[in-house]
Amino acid sequence: MERKNLLALVFLALTFTCGAAEARAQAEEDLAAIQRTALDYIEGWYEGDAEKMARALHPDLAKRMVSLKDGQSQLNVLAKENLVEAARSGRGKSTPAAEQRKDVKILDVFGKTATVKLDARDWVDYLHIVKWNDRWVIINVLWELRPEE
Repeated sequence: MERKNLLALVFLALTFTCGAAEARAQAEEDLAAIQRTALDYIEGWYEGDAEKMARALHPDLAKRMVSLKDGQSQLNVLAKENLVEAARSGRGKSTPAAEQRKDVKILDVFGKTATVKLDARDWVDYLHIVKWNDRWVIINVLWELRPEE
């Protein structure tokens, strides 16, 4: 009987070890995909690559910024189409390569959602990234321009 119990324990230990290794591999794969999504977004901007930008964005993306008009807060909202067209227009290509900041910091991941801080040259974005149809895409962006120096 003791031999059966020992074999059962060994089997359980191997099962948990293999399961943990698979979970770690999936977590590392997800982190890399989240990082790649954020980089596709900002590199799409800097490179004028509309396809790369579009690949990074959820169809219902909302990019929001609070600004002031006549001393009152107002909400400025951009959609996926706005960002893809802005990338296509090549406006981001005017940023010299040496000034193309694209610092990505994954702040949190929980299941199929992630929060990421993207520090770009002219602004800081807080990205909400979701796993959608087995791909990580940006669904929300809250951003703020850097103050002019």
